[in-house]
Amino acid sequence: MTGAAPTEPIASRDNPRFKRLRRLVEDAGAYRREGVVWLEGDHLVRALLASGQRPKAVALTPAAAPLLTELRKQGLPAEVPLWWMTPALMGQLSTLASPTALGALAPLPAVPDLSAVAPTVVLDRVQDPGNVGSILRTAAAMGFGQVVALKGSAALWSPKVVRAGMGAHFALRLLEGVERAALAALRVPLLATSSHAGVWLHQAPLPWPCAWVFGHEGQGVDAALLRQASLSVRIAQPGGQESLNVAAAAAICLHASAVACGGHAPPDDGPMLRRSERRL
Repeated sequence: MTGAAPTEPIASRDNPRFKRLRRLVEDAGAYRREGVVWLEGDHLVRALLASGQRPKAVALTPAAAPLLTELRKQGLPAEVPLWWMTPALMGQLSTLASPTALGALAPLPAVPDLSAVAPTVVLDRVQDPGNVGSILRTAAAMGFGQVVALKGSAALWSPKVVRAGMGAHFALRLLEGVERAALAALRVPLLATSSHAGVWLHQAPLPWPCAWVFGHEGQGVDAALLRQASLSVRIAQPGGQESLNVAAAAAICLHASAVACGGHAPPDDGPMLRRSERRL
Protein backbone atom coordinates (compact mmCIF):
# COMPACT_ATOMS: atom_id res chain seq x y z
CA MET A 1 0.00 0.00 0.00
CA THR A 2 1.52 3.32 -1.07
CA GLY A 3 -1.07 5.92 -0.03
CA ALA A 4 -2.09 7.41 3.30
CA ALA A 5 -2.35 5.34 6.46
CA PRO A 6 -5.20 2.83 6.16
CA THR A 7 -8.09 2.74 8.61
CA GLU A 8 -6.89 -0.59 9.96
CA PRO A 9 -3.11 -1.19 9.91
CA ILE A 10 -1.76 -4.72 9.94
CA ALA A 11 -2.48 -6.17 13.38
CA SER A 12 -2.06 -9.92 12.96
CA ARG A 13 1.16 -11.78 13.74
CA ASP A 14 0.19 -14.19 10.97
CA ASN A 15 0.44 -11.51 8.31
CA PRO A 16 3.11 -12.59 5.74
CA ARG A 17 4.78 -9.19 5.76
CA PHE A 18 5.12 -9.13 9.53
CA LYS A 19 6.39 -12.72 9.57
CA ARG A 20 9.07 -11.81 7.04
CA LEU A 21 10.21 -8.84 9.12
CA ARG A 22 10.26 -10.91 12.29
CA ARG A 23 12.52 -13.50 10.62
CA LEU A 24 14.96 -10.75 9.72
CA VAL A 25 14.93 -9.39 13.27
CA GLU A 26 15.25 -12.70 15.11
CA ASP A 27 17.69 -14.54 12.83
CA ALA A 28 21.07 -12.80 12.52
CA GLY A 29 21.78 -14.55 9.21
CA ALA A 30 18.34 -14.29 7.62
CA TYR A 31 19.38 -11.32 5.48
CA ARG A 32 21.57 -13.62 3.41
CA ARG A 33 18.62 -15.85 2.52
CA GLU A 34 16.15 -12.99 2.05
CA GLY A 35 18.48 -10.64 0.19
CA VAL A 36 17.27 -7.69 2.27
CA VAL A 37 18.35 -5.93 5.46
CA TRP A 38 16.10 -4.64 8.24
CA LEU A 39 16.74 -1.00 9.18
CA GLU A 40 15.19 -0.03 12.50
CA GLY A 41 14.48 3.67 12.95
CA ASP A 42 14.33 6.70 10.70
CA HIS A 43 18.04 7.51 11.27
CA LEU A 44 19.13 4.43 9.37
CA VAL A 45 16.60 5.06 6.62
CA ARG A 46 17.96 8.60 6.26
CA ALA A 47 21.50 7.20 5.99
CA LEU A 48 20.35 4.82 3.27
CA LEU A 49 18.76 7.68 1.31
CA ALA A 50 21.85 9.87 1.78
CA SER A 51 23.96 7.14 0.17
CA GLY A 52 21.81 7.33 -2.96
CA GLN A 53 19.96 4.07 -2.29
CA ARG A 54 16.27 3.44 -1.75
CA PRO A 55 14.41 0.97 0.46
CA LYS A 56 12.30 -1.82 -0.95
CA ALA A 57 9.53 -1.14 1.59
CA VAL A 58 8.88 1.00 4.66
CA ALA A 59 7.09 -0.40 7.74
CA LEU A 60 5.52 2.14 10.05
CA THR A 61 2.72 2.97 12.46
CA PRO A 62 0.17 5.75 11.82
CA ALA A 63 2.00 7.85 14.42
CA ALA A 64 5.06 7.88 12.13
CA ALA A 65 3.33 9.91 9.42
CA PRO A 66 5.40 13.06 10.24
CA LEU A 67 8.61 11.03 9.88
CA LEU A 68 7.36 9.79 6.52
CA THR A 69 6.85 13.38 5.39
CA GLU A 70 10.45 14.22 6.29
CA LEU A 71 11.74 11.14 4.48
CA ARG A 72 9.83 12.19 1.37
CA LYS A 73 11.69 15.51 1.48
CA GLN A 74 14.97 13.61 1.69
CA GLY A 75 14.26 11.59 -1.42
CA LEU A 76 12.09 8.63 -0.43
CA PRO A 77 10.29 7.78 -3.70
CA ALA A 78 6.50 7.78 -3.63
CA GLU A 79 6.41 4.36 -5.25
CA VAL A 80 8.16 2.60 -2.34
CA PRO A 81 5.51 0.39 -0.66
CA LEU A 82 4.34 1.37 2.81
CA TRP A 83 3.44 -1.39 5.28
CA TRP A 84 1.26 0.24 7.94
CA MET A 85 1.22 -1.64 11.26
CA THR A 86 -0.24 -1.25 14.71
CA PRO A 87 2.15 0.03 17.43
CA ALA A 88 1.85 -3.31 19.24
CA LEU A 89 2.96 -5.24 16.17
CA MET A 90 5.72 -2.79 15.36
CA GLY A 91 6.97 -3.11 18.93
CA GLN A 92 7.54 -6.81 18.41
CA LEU A 93 10.13 -5.99 15.75
CA SER A 94 12.33 -4.10 18.20
CA THR A 95 14.67 -5.01 21.04
CA LEU A 96 14.90 -1.38 22.14
CA ALA A 97 13.41 -0.13 25.40
CA SER A 98 11.45 2.42 23.36
CA PRO A 99 10.55 0.81 20.02
CA THR A 100 10.70 3.00 16.96
CA ALA A 101 7.61 3.72 14.89
CA LEU A 102 9.33 3.25 11.52
CA GLY A 103 11.73 0.89 9.81
CA ALA A 104 12.58 -0.24 6.31
CA LEU A 105 13.71 -3.12 4.17
CA ALA A 106 16.89 -2.28 2.25
CA PRO A 107 18.40 -4.36 -0.53
CA LEU A 108 21.45 -6.35 0.58
CA PRO A 109 24.41 -4.89 -1.37
CA ALA A 110 26.31 -7.12 -3.72
CA VAL A 111 29.53 -8.47 -2.23
CA PRO A 112 32.36 -6.24 -3.50
CA ASP A 113 35.77 -7.40 -4.61
CA LEU A 114 38.55 -6.98 -2.11
CA SER A 115 40.42 -3.75 -2.77
CA ALA A 116 44.13 -4.44 -2.38
CA VAL A 117 45.04 -0.81 -1.70
CA ALA A 118 42.17 0.63 0.33
CA PRO A 119 42.68 1.64 3.97
CA THR A 120 41.22 -1.44 5.64
CA VAL A 121 40.00 -2.80 8.95
CA VAL A 122 40.21 -6.57 9.43
CA LEU A 123 38.01 -8.20 12.08
CA ASP A 124 39.48 -11.46 13.36
CA ARG A 125 36.60 -13.33 15.07
CA VAL A 126 35.16 -10.21 16.73
CA GLN A 127 31.85 -11.61 17.87
CA ASP A 128 29.92 -9.01 19.84
CA PRO A 129 27.50 -7.16 17.51
CA GLY A 130 27.84 -3.94 19.49
CA ASN A 131 31.62 -4.02 19.15
CA VAL A 132 31.45 -4.76 15.43
CA GLY A 133 28.95 -1.96 14.77
CA SER A 134 31.02 0.50 16.79
CA ILE A 135 34.18 -0.43 14.88
CA LEU A 136 32.39 0.06 11.56
CA ARG A 137 31.26 3.49 12.67
CA THR A 138 34.79 4.46 13.69
CA ALA A 139 36.28 3.06 10.47
CA ALA A 140 33.98 5.23 8.36
CA ALA A 141 34.73 8.30 10.45
CA MET A 142 38.51 7.83 10.25
CA GLY A 143 38.77 7.25 6.51
CA PHE A 144 39.02 3.45 6.45
CA GLY A 145 36.76 2.60 3.54
CA GLN A 146 36.94 -1.18 3.66
CA VAL A 147 36.11 -3.66 6.44
CA VAL A 148 36.96 -7.34 6.05
CA ALA A 149 35.33 -9.69 8.56
CA LEU A 150 37.10 -13.02 8.76
CA LYS A 151 35.13 -16.20 9.37
CA GLY A 152 33.97 -16.38 12.96
CA SER A 153 33.15 -12.67 13.21
CA ALA A 154 29.63 -11.38 13.80
CA ALA A 155 27.42 -11.07 10.71
CA LEU A 156 27.99 -7.55 9.41
CA TRP A 157 24.42 -6.95 8.22
CA SER A 158 22.64 -8.51 11.20
CA PRO A 159 20.08 -6.16 12.83
CA LYS A 160 22.16 -5.57 15.97
CA VAL A 161 25.32 -4.74 14.03
CA VAL A 162 23.42 -2.47 11.63
CA ARG A 163 21.81 -0.63 14.54
CA ALA A 164 25.16 -0.21 16.32
CA GLY A 165 26.76 1.03 13.09
CA MET A 166 24.36 4.00 12.99
CA GLY A 167 24.50 4.29 9.20
CA ALA A 168 28.22 3.57 8.71
CA HIS A 169 27.37 0.49 6.63
CA PHE A 170 26.38 2.69 3.72
CA ALA A 171 29.77 4.43 3.69
CA LEU A 172 31.88 1.28 3.60
CA ARG A 173 32.99 -1.58 1.38
CA LEU A 174 32.02 -4.62 3.47
CA LEU A 175 33.23 -8.20 3.05
CA GLU A 176 32.25 -10.92 5.50
CA GLY A 177 33.00 -14.60 6.00
CA VAL A 178 36.42 -14.08 4.45
CA GLU A 179 39.12 -16.75 4.73
CA ARG A 180 42.38 -15.63 6.33
CA ALA A 181 44.31 -16.61 3.20
CA ALA A 182 42.52 -13.89 1.23
CA LEU A 183 44.46 -11.24 3.17
CA ALA A 184 47.51 -12.15 1.10
CA ALA A 185 45.98 -10.07 -1.69
CA LEU A 186 46.31 -6.86 0.35
CA ARG A 187 49.11 -4.61 -0.87
CA VAL A 188 49.06 -2.40 2.21
CA PRO A 189 50.98 -3.06 5.46
CA LEU A 190 49.17 -5.19 8.02
CA LEU A 191 49.15 -3.73 11.53
CA ALA A 192 48.08 -5.78 14.54
CA THR A 193 47.27 -4.93 18.13
CA SER A 194 48.62 -6.81 21.12
CA SER A 195 48.04 -6.33 24.83
CA HIS A 196 51.54 -7.43 25.85
CA ALA A 197 54.03 -6.98 23.00
CA GLY A 198 55.00 -4.66 20.19
CA VAL A 199 55.81 -0.99 19.70
CA TRP A 200 53.92 1.55 21.77
CA LEU A 201 51.22 3.05 19.54
CA HIS A 202 52.11 6.64 20.37
CA GLN A 203 55.73 5.98 19.29
CA ALA A 204 55.02 3.83 16.22
CA PRO A 205 55.69 5.07 12.66
CA LEU A 206 52.24 4.36 11.23
CA PRO A 207 52.13 3.82 7.45
CA TRP A 208 49.29 5.02 5.23
CA PRO A 209 47.34 3.39 3.76
CA CYS A 210 47.35 0.32 5.96
CA ALA A 211 45.17 -2.52 7.23
CA TRP A 212 44.50 -2.74 10.97
CA VAL A 213 43.66 -6.14 12.46
CA PHE A 214 41.48 -6.32 15.58
CA GLY A 215 40.93 -9.65 17.28
CA HIS A 216 38.54 -11.73 19.32
CA GLU A 217 37.26 -10.12 22.54
CA GLY A 218 38.91 -12.71 24.77
CA GLN A 219 41.70 -14.24 22.68
CA GLY A 220 42.91 -11.23 20.74
CA VAL A 221 44.44 -11.46 17.28
CA ASP A 222 45.25 -14.96 16.10
CA ALA A 223 48.94 -15.84 16.49
CA ALA A 224 49.32 -16.59 12.78
CA LEU A 225 47.98 -13.16 11.89
CA LEU A 226 50.32 -11.53 14.38
CA ARG A 227 53.22 -13.20 12.57
CA GLN A 228 51.96 -11.85 9.23
CA ALA A 229 51.80 -8.27 10.50
CA SER A 230 54.39 -5.74 9.41
CA LEU A 231 53.98 -3.99 12.73
CA SER A 232 52.57 -5.05 16.09
CA VAL A 233 51.55 -2.29 18.49
CA ARG A 234 50.24 -1.96 22.01
CA ILE A 235 48.35 0.88 23.64
CA ALA A 236 49.70 2.58 26.74
CA GLN A 237 47.35 2.06 29.71
CA PRO A 238 48.67 4.10 32.63
CA GLY A 239 45.58 3.17 34.66
CA GLY A 240 46.81 -0.40 34.83
CA GLN A 241 43.84 -2.30 33.37
CA GLU A 242 44.65 -5.68 31.83
CA SER A 243 43.17 -4.87 28.44
CA LEU A 244 40.84 -2.56 26.53
CA ASN A 245 37.51 -3.35 24.93
CA VAL A 246 38.19 -4.15 21.28
CA ALA A 247 35.95 -1.33 20.01
CA ALA A 248 37.75 1.16 22.26
CA ALA A 249 41.14 -0.12 21.12
CA ALA A 250 40.07 0.15 17.48
CA ALA A 251 38.93 3.75 17.98
CA ILE A 252 42.32 4.69 19.47
CA CYS A 253 44.31 2.96 16.72
CA LEU A 254 42.24 4.23 13.80
CA HIS A 255 42.34 7.76 15.14
CA ALA A 256 46.13 7.49 15.50
CA SER A 257 46.34 6.51 11.83
CA ALA A 258 44.08 9.37 10.76
CA VAL A 259 46.25 11.84 12.68
CA ALA A 260 49.48 10.33 11.32
CA CYS A 261 48.31 10.81 7.72
CA GLY A 262 47.28 14.39 8.43
CA GLY A 263 43.59 13.67 8.66
CA HIS A 264 43.26 13.69 4.88
CA ALA A 265 42.73 10.09 3.87
CA PRO A 266 43.06 9.64 0.09
CA PRO A 267 39.85 8.35 -1.52
CA ASP A 268 39.67 4.70 -2.53
CA ASP A 269 37.33 3.07 -5.01
CA GLY A 270 34.80 1.95 -2.39
CA PRO A 271 31.23 3.24 -2.02
CA MET A 272 32.24 6.06 0.32
CA LEU A 273 29.94 8.98 0.98
CA ARG A 274 31.19 12.49 0.45
CA ARG A 275 32.54 13.85 3.72
CA SER A 276 29.72 16.42 3.87
CA GLU A 277 27.20 13.54 3.88
CA ARG A 278 28.72 11.54 6.73
CA ARG A 279 26.22 12.18 9.49
CA LEU A 280 27.29 9.22 11.59
